[in-house]
Amino acid sequence: MRLTALVADDERLARDELCFLLAERDVEVVGRAANGPEAVSLAESLEPDVVFLDIQMPGLTGFEAARQMVNKQLPVELVFVTAYDQHAIEAFEVNAVDYLLKPIDATRLEQAVERARRRIAGRRAAGGPVGLKNEDVERIVQLVTARQHRRDRLAVKVGDRFLLIQAEEVIFASLADEGITIVANNLAGTSNYRTLDELQAQLDPAVFWRVHRSHLVNINKIKEIVPWFSRNYILRMKDPKATEIPVSRLQTKRLREYLKL
Repeated sequence: MRLTALVADDERLARDELCFLLAERDVEVVGRAANGPEAVSLAESLEPDVVFLDIQMPGLTGFEAARQMVNKQLPVELVFVTAYDQHAIEAFEVNAVDYLLKPIDATRLEQAVERARRRIAGRRAAGGPVGLKNEDVERIVQLVTARQHRRDRLAVKVGDRFLLIQAEEVIFASLADEGITIVANNLAGTSNYRTLDELQAQLDPAVFWRVHRSHLVNINKIKEIVPWFSRNYILRMKDPKATEIPVSRLQTKRLREYLKL
């Protein structure tokens, strides 16, 4: 199936590069937009199969332009183009939306084009509408916005020094008499955050779970799950001391579902 596309990006060189790559993949670029309002107008008049939307554009952001296209019920598929980092683009991993990370990789573009072809062909064959729903776009906006405010690195006080560590190095954080204790791959210290709620708000909720009111754990750093009384569990972590952390009754169900216990 030959697709038609609209490319929206405020950088001319970025538009030209993407158009060139699309032409090599049997995609006809029927329009180019340099800002959000122009993207919405051209999508409405040209009705391309796919719109490639840069997120950072003047006038309207890619997300705002996407909202208007959805509200107008335009029969288009959307592919967001983003310079966000690898952690942020996890937010785009939903069935209805695809993304391209700048600088654009030719293989990844091929996957996005083929994915769009399959979605369009499947929906046309089923006689259903082509395009997004509002909740699809809103979910992406909420997830990306949340990730923008998260910290990739944390300061941990060890003795009189503050050491910066990558967030994914944290094994667990616990409430202690002197505040919040953080245990990471190669160190243990304290945090300047006053509560676990404040610390948790800076971390990825898909990775860091509040398994107990006094404990926040990195689920990728669990070494062993030990059955405990009343069908609860204790987590044995991957730190040198193999610290054991209890799982509250409320979080036990979530843990069972996630790990298929």
